[in-house]
Amino acid sequence: MLGLKKSYDVIVVGAGHAGCEAALAAARRGADTLVITQSVERIGVMSCNPAVGGTAKGHLVKEIDALGGMMARAIDATGLQFRVLNRKKGPAIWSSRAQADMGLYARFMKQALENQPGLSIRQDSVEGLLVEPSSSEVRGVSTKVFGDILAKAVVITSGTFLNGLIHIGQEKFSAGRAGDPASIGLAQSLSDLSLRMGRMKTGTTPRLDARTIQWERLEAQHSDEDIIPFSTHTEAITQKLIPCHITHTTEQTHQIISEHLHHSPLYSGEIKGIGPRYCPSIEDKVVKFKDRLSHQVFLEPQGYDSSEIYPNGLSTSLPLAIQYHFIRSIPGLREAEIIRPGYAIEYDYVDPTELNAHLAVKKCPNLYLAGQINGTTGYEEAAAQGLIAGLNASLRAEGRDGERLLRSQAYIGVMIDDLVTKGTSEPYRMFTSRAEYRLLLREDNADLRLTPFAHDLGLVSATHWQKFTHKKSLLDFALAKAQDTLVGDLLPPEYLSSKDNRGTRLSAIIKKPQVEMEQLACSIGWLGELPKDIQRRLAIELRYEGYIQRELREVERALHWERLKIPQTLSFETLPGLSREVVEKLAYHRPETLGMASRISGMTPAALQMLQVHIKNHHSARL
Repeated sequence: MLGLKKSYDVIVVGAGHAGCEAALAAARRGADTLVITQSVERIGVMSCNPAVGGTAKGHLVKEIDALGGMMARAIDATGLQFRVLNRKKGPAIWSSRAQADMGLYARFMKQALENQPGLSIRQDSVEGLLVEPSSSEVRGVSTKVFGDILAKAVVITSGTFLNGLIHIGQEKFSAGRAGDPASIGLAQSLSDLSLRMGRMKTGTTPRLDARTIQWERLEAQHSDEDIIPFSTHTEAITQKLIPCHITHTTEQTHQIISEHLHHSPLYSGEIKGIGPRYCPSIEDKVVKFKDRLSHQVFLEPQGYDSSEIYPNGLSTSLPLAIQYHFIRSIPGLREAEIIRPGYAIEYDYVDPTELNAHLAVKKCPNLYLAGQINGTTGYEEAAAQGLIAGLNASLRAEGRDGERLLRSQAYIGVMIDDLVTKGTSEPYRMFTSRAEYRLLLREDNADLRLTPFAHDLGLVSATHWQKFTHKKSLLDFALAKAQDTLVGDLLPPEYLSSKDNRGTRLSAIIKKPQVEMEQLACSIGWLGELPKDIQRRLAIELRYEGYIQRELREVERALHWERLKIPQTLSFETLPGLSREVVEKLAYHRPETLGMASRISGMTPAALQMLQVHIKNHHSARL
């Protein structure tokens, strides 16, 4: 076709949260990038709940921002309500969460893709992969309209589209999500690569008409007064904020659901896929938590100009009539009308142990997977994987080795390592408890941990780097100044104990948990002149200094095993002394380092020691 470009450095299939970050990351690094989506109007769409962040998910969003990604900026610009969860607990588990205007969020992401130099967009359906038979190398994609398109690397971010099947009661129909066709040909192409694949399930809630809800009967939940933006690029949240509301299911609600479980495809045997343990349907809650007489429901607005309300906590696949029945048994929803029914969706995924730590398929090293195709659930998990896959696809296109984040560097590193070393048999969700080094992996220091890494790889702009170095210099100044400042007569008596004197340093005063930084800043001029986020960071760094140093020592010990690479040509069967079980597990997972091998279930200390000896001997022989 005259003038039609048929070759790119990187092709990204899908433009959901994973696809957007993958395409933007590759293009930011200078790769000639194409993103293919079934509908350009659905770029960046929130298919389920209208929110970003949450426990540990907020950490992922901050890390995406530190790496140059767009999710944090998008939610800061389009958020309706902002809160920090776990604020009464330690800073390691503070987690930001925000409600979004779904329409504005999607438009923000679409504009980000359209304005990114080096990034092209095509509306089309990918029917399959172009694979070189002799090498199993992926050469590009085959599309329905634009035909075959070649690429040096391909990233698949297909979400729930692979052989997607929607269930509402006993009705079922093929779809990638409500209103979009499933991807059948691409699923077959992946199967043809002999990848281990499985089936998962997720679901969504019915959408309610705000005009039919009795708001006066419900408890309002407002934004925090002191809002902390997600992105370091955001100076302040200035848009109008609106509250969410809280209600609860009742014993009547649970009785209605229990009496109609036989109509649920979850309990009739229609659904075979495994659903998310940590975001269960209301049917699952009623069955598995029989002692609970009530479950909390958050009524979340979907936008400033939308009358649709997302009742978070009521995911269901029951027939529409029964959805009406149980919803109207909930206080405030006695007259609620349903705009869109809730549904469950089953879809194919690839066993993530088929991938290496760069999110490349081991059998096809220029094919990358990110998001729900890897067995994860959540916008944030998908976006984080997308960014890493896009980065590594662009490196592959340049003929360079891929990059990985370690468990000690980022929650992104924890998540990817969990997936590729352990796999998952149910939708994987990020939690702070999955990380060994939580005090090091805080939300507030994501930029300190990751922006230098991103800068070295060309992921962040010059402006981003300049802002980062300025903030880092402020923090370095504050830490040094707090150590040098003697409190003397600067502070009121309530901040001083009998042990304090004119030689007491400000850093020692800040370490006291009862000391309020805001009041302290009023008494000490230079401290009050610092931005609020630098004041917060200063307090955290000083108060947890001892614990942080201890974790750093633990990281250094663990890095020894992470640096020991296992030769990918090694035949584990040839190593004497390994049990058949250990050999099978090593052959199945093909870990890249001794550290990754240590996290495989069933590995023994003796087996790890044997591997370590072999690796060192192999290294010595090569020298």
